[in-house]
Amino acid sequence: MNAFDEQVARLQQLFGPAIIEVLMPASHLTDVPIVFVQPNHIVEVLDFLKNGDRFEYDFLADLTASDELPAEPRYLVIYNLFSTTRFWRLRVKVCVAESEPVPSITGLWPGANWAEREIHDMYGIPVANHPDLRRILNDERFQGFPLRKDYDLRKYQIFNDAPAINKNLLDRKS
Repeated sequence: MNAFDEQVARLQQLFGPAIIEVLMPASHLTDVPIVFVQPNHIVEVLDFLKNGDRFEYDFLADLTASDELPAEPRYLVIYNLFSTTRFWRLRVKVCVAESEPVPSITGLWPGANWAEREIHDMYGIPVANHPDLRRILNDERFQGFPLRKDYDLRKYQIFNDAPAINKNLLDRKS
């Protein structure tokens, strides 16, 4: 039994039905182990993966989403983790319905803040308990979510009256 098999067995033992499915690299469907988790357990599973003995996935390498329309649930939220001590990678996925919020993980990784805002801005996926969930890439007046598969690309929106960029934006404050 290799280290990933041991980790998967321990996750399934500790979290039971919260772990929906596991895909291992040997399946030829992935090059990184993938763990599918119930949305309401994602924070506790990620906390364990980060801080649990013999896990130590201490670096959130990426956080993104995917619109799986017409599948239900519609969205995948994808957490790419890396262990800086063991040099292992792990992908954790959560399936969420269109109006179902995914819990924020900014308490575990503060760097998830902007990625969660981007997921909300581009897909409309609500992020529960996020400290500042407002648009990050699109103008606040923008209607819709441009990375959704059902977004009409011909319906572009132009805002000619955008405020000017503050010339001192990058100046350090003393």
